[in-house]
Amino acid sequence: MVQGREGYRFKNWATTFGSYPELYFEPTSVEEIREILDLARQRSKKVKVIGGGHSPSDIACTDGYMIQLNKMNRILKIDKEKRQVTFEAGLLLTQLNEELFRHGLALTNLGAVSDVTAAGIIGTGTHNTGIQHGILGTQVVALTFMTASGEIMECADTVNKELFQAARLHLGSLGVILTVTLQCETAFRLHEQIFPSTLKEVLDNLDSHLKKSEYFRFLWFPHTENASVIYQDRTDKPISDTSNWFWDYAVGYYLLEFLLWISTFLPRLVPCIHRFFFWLLYSSKMERVNCSHKIFNYECRFKQYVQDWAIPIGKMREAILELKAWLEENPKVVAHFPVEVRFARSDDILLSPCYQKDSCYMNIIMYRPYGKDVPRERYWLAYEDIMRKYEGRPHWAKAHACTNRDFQKMYPSFQKFCSIREELDPTGMFLNTYLEKVFY
Repeated sequence: MVQGREGYRFKNWATTFGSYPELYFEPTSVEEIREILDLARQRSKKVKVIGGGHSPSDIACTDGYMIQLNKMNRILKIDKEKRQVTFEAGLLLTQLNEELFRHGLALTNLGAVSDVTAAGIIGTGTHNTGIQHGILGTQVVALTFMTASGEIMECADTVNKELFQAARLHLGSLGVILTVTLQCETAFRLHEQIFPSTLKEVLDNLDSHLKKSEYFRFLWFPHTENASVIYQDRTDKPISDTSNWFWDYAVGYYLLEFLLWISTFLPRLVPCIHRFFFWLLYSSKMERVNCSHKIFNYECRFKQYVQDWAIPIGKMREAILELKAWLEENPKVVAHFPVEVRFARSDDILLSPCYQKDSCYMNIIMYRPYGKDVPRERYWLAYEDIMRKYEGRPHWAKAHACTNRDFQKMYPSFQKFCSIREELDPTGMFLNTYLEKVFY
């Protein structure tokens, strides 16, 4: 019988949420997972499977049984002809990226962080940018998972299609993901260009930017007119990188964290900090070339609070200008840079924020310098109000104030997902506090 550990404390990467599960498990096989679910069923316990713990909300928290699949992380098959890879759900993307690279393959798109499991990023709807590309779940070819009863389910576009539409953004509520098959492509390099602009220029020429770069996104510096445009495009150029420790860490991390800490005592300094760092780090063009996953990924150095909502792409201009106007009308409220704006195509995944809508993700952030909490409540509420006004849907991994009533309005197929979930998990074994607010 697999043994659970008592006294384990879970904390997410940002240390914004944590919990004390009754028992913590690290199974090594499908049979051990079945034993854990049998035990939970007998004792009427809740079960939560966690990935890399990067979600800054309480979606991974539980006081029941917690399962970490880090010991089930094997690559099971690489099909070079189909350019597909099948692996166990506990595999970290850092491991997957390197293994694919060795076989001349790569994922078409990746999020900012790879110290996460594929099952986790699928479960929460992780995305990157590129209007030609969907959220990362759109790269899933097939899934297998174990339901609360111990049954193993398989789904793909041609097998259990409705279940597949639900499972590609599952919220950890359908069962324990066992294996994932992803569509890959031939390995490629990306040429990243970062250059200064203004918010007005980006908004006035948005269509042009979207057409010029496959993976376009931009950063706006609140309390200023400044913006930084980022293009990432395929290239045959040799690898080159001009970054160095002094600018990336001494200035871009240590100095910035110190100044943000000072600003917690003198909030009026925040606009000055934004202008200073834009001039220091973003006022000239920067370029680098590397293999795709090393360009897609970047290091998240600061503990932070984050909100990230998807809105229809045609409403982005109005939304960001309204947020800018609100900050100007409320000068005592400070907002940390950047507001990051990314793009994703529509899909048919039932709980995808991009369901049936080409979307723009507008990400806001408040750092926690040296772990200190920074007031954000008024900013958070104003942002959420604006996102709701423009038909927004929150990123499932990020903190938000939405409830079941909100999701019923936001998602045309929300009830369809609920029906699938209730059929697979009638007793709510895989629910926690976060999911109870979603479904009840």
